[in-house]
Amino acid sequence: QVQLVESGGGLVQPGGSLRLSCAASGSIFSINDMGWYRQGPGKERELVARISSGGSTNYADSVKGRFIISRDNAKNTVYLQMNSLKPEDTAVYYCNADIVRRIGYGGRDYNNYWGQGTQVTVSS
Repeated sequence: QVQLVESGGGLVQPGGSLRLSCAASGSIFSINDMGWYRQGPGKERELVARISSGGSTNYADSVKGRFIISRDNAKNTVYLQMNSLKPEDTAVYYCNADIVRRIGYGGRDYNNYWGQGTQVTVSS
């Protein structure tokens, strides 16, 4: 079993900051890309930022210059530092990861996993 557990969401005023964390646990052999997606009220889920195992990043245009994605490979954890938050950043934020799982003796299984989501509300 593999789990992604997010933390760090909450209520923040416009212009404020939040830091999200997502830790992967279970029978993990390796993790490739990790990322953050979000789904606002009445909207489809959209990419916020992704980071490769080597540290290459890409961001949605709407968050460039404000959000920073990073990861700690030793801890199987990805972070999202969100600065200069705007009301339009209000959404449920989901962690996503491409994980190679250990199965039995020497077996491997590749899948894409989602966290349960954490609410971020930007409001005065």
